[in-house]
Amino acid sequence: MKLRSAPLEDWLRDYYFTAEIDISSSGVHSYSMAELRALTGIEHSEIDALVFDDGYSLGTPEVRQAIARRWGDGDPGKIMTTVGSGEAISLVLTALLRPGDEVVVVQPGYHSLIELAVGLECTTRVWRLDFEQEWRPQLDELADLVTERTRAVIVNFPQNPTGVSVTEAQMREIAGHAERVGAYLLWDGAFSDLVYDNPPLPDISTIYSRGIGFNTFSKAFGLPGLRFGWCLGPADVLADCVRIRDYTTLHTAPLVELLALGVLKNADAFLEPRLKQARANREIVREWAAATPEHVSVVLPAGGVAAFPRLNGHTDTYAFCEDLFQRRGVLVIPGSCFGAPQHVRLGFGGPTDQLVDGLERMTDELAKQGDGR
Repeated sequence: MKLRSAPLEDWLRDYYFTAEIDISSSGVHSYSMAELRALTGIEHSEIDALVFDDGYSLGTPEVRQAIARRWGDGDPGKIMTTVGSGEAISLVLTALLRPGDEVVVVQPGYHSLIELAVGLECTTRVWRLDFEQEWRPQLDELADLVTERTRAVIVNFPQNPTGVSVTEAQMREIAGHAERVGAYLLWDGAFSDLVYDNPPLPDISTIYSRGIGFNTFSKAFGLPGLRFGWCLGPADVLADCVRIRDYTTLHTAPLVELLALGVLKNADAFLEPRLKQARANREIVREWAAATPEHVSVVLPAGGVAAFPRLNGHTDTYAFCEDLFQRRGVLVIPGSCFGAPQHVRLGFGGPTDQLVDGLERMTDELAKQGDGR
C-alpha cells in the first residue's frame, strides 16, 4: 500500500496541542476519567482486578453483544471492536479491495475514506457534494457512478466535514444502487447519534446484506482518547479482517474494553448532555453566520458538530487559518485538508464560552484581512 500524507493530521500535529482556542474539532467536548467513572459506576476495585491478558480477536462477547443490541440486529457475530473506527476502516478496506477495483468515494470528505482506496491502487470515482446545492447528495449522480465494475461505495452520513445527512429513505436508495451491482456499501456512522432534526439513521448492516457500518466513541461520546471503535458487517468479511489484524494490533486492549462496556451500558448518559450542548452551540454558529454574511456563507449541519463555511472571497483558506492561529490563537482546519480549499472546518462541539470567544476572534481576523487576500 502506498499512502499519501494526510493533510488533516499534518495540520493537527502542527497546531492542535498549542492552540489557545480549538474550534476545529469534529467531536464533542471530551469527558475525563472521573466523569466516565461517575457515569458508568465503575469502581477502582474493578480496574484493580483487571488482569492484562490477551484479548479476543473480535472483541469480548459482552461488548459485542452490547453493540449488537444498540446498533445491530442483535447478532454479536457481526461485530468487531477496534482501535478507533480508523482501524476498522483500514481493516475492512484492506480485506475487500484489490488493485484495479472500482470504488465510489465522496468529496469533500475524510481522508481515510478516500486515500486508503487510492493507496490500495483502486480506481476511484468521485461523488461530489456541491456547496451551491447546500451539500445535498444528488442520488441520480450516484446512480451514474455505480457500474457493474464497482466493488464498493464508501460514504459518511452525517458527513465530515460538511454536516450534511440523508433520510432513511435516501439511505435505502443508496443501498439499492450498491445492491443493483452487488457492491459493498461501507458507511461511516461516526456522527449517527449526533443529529438535530431527524431520528438517527439505522446502521447500514441492518438493511443491506453487504452493508458494513463503522462507529466510534471519538465523536458523539466525547471519548477520543479511549481509541475505541467497531464495525458491523458480514461474518466472512470480519474473518478476513482478523487475518490482517493478526499481523498488526491483534485485539482491542482489555482495559479499553472494560471501560467501553461501562459506557455502552450507559450510552445515553454520555450522549444526551453533549447533544444538548451541541444543539445550543449550533444555534450560536447560525447566529454568527447570519451576522457576518459579508465574510462567511454557511450551510447549517444536520448532524455532527462541525460546519464547513465558505470564506467569501478566499480561493484558498490555508494562509488565513495560519494567520488566525498565529495572531489570534484560534484553531480551525483549512478546507484544502478535505479537498475544498475555499472552506474551513469549524467545530462547535466544545465548551460554549470557547466557541463564542473563538468566533469573535475569527470575525476580527476576517474583518482585518477583508474579503480575500
